[in-house]
Amino acid sequence: MPACQQKAGTEVPRDAFIRAMRMVASSVTVVTTDGVAGRHGATVSAFTSVSADPPTILVCLRADSRIAQAVEANGQLCVNVLPSESRAIADRFAGKDDTWLEDRFSGIECFGRPGAAPQIDGATIFAGSVEQSVLSGSHRIFIIRIATVREGMDQPLTYLDGAYHRVVRDAAPVRIS
Repeated sequence: MPACQQKAGTEVPRDAFIRAMRMVASSVTVVTTDGVAGRHGATVSAFTSVSADPPTILVCLRADSRIAQAVEANGQLCVNVLPSESRAIADRFAGKDDTWLEDRFSGIECFGRPGAAPQIDGATIFAGSVEQSVLSGSHRIFIIRIATVREGMDQPLTYLDGAYHRVVRDAAPVRIS
């Protein structure tokens, strides 16, 4: 495995960064929003917790994307961490069906109050309001204060090296406090 080391003050080549990031497994999520800018959803992998006190997450969205603009205008979102059997939903919200399907939500079981970000049935849910938005490079980082959580199916769908994967439990669960 070749290493890519740079002198201080120089940038890592873009292709080296992308190759290395492909080796980082992530949960597959669908970010949804609804409100004045309408209902939108997109498959996203850049999501993580920020704090438990108060419950806060961050989501990174390409700044010029429809979903980023809708989240900015609506001021709310829901991160739906998809269960392992939801590859078709991940593909749908990644735009793979856009040529023949007008509404990405068509036929997808969602719940939540009208005007709130849709919550996909079976997904683990983190929903809340945009507390802060920061532009960094090509992406906008949204800091979200969580108002609703719900545990979904046990096994999440993951993405690694350009493909979906299932999580296989290796041992008894480890609790991290």
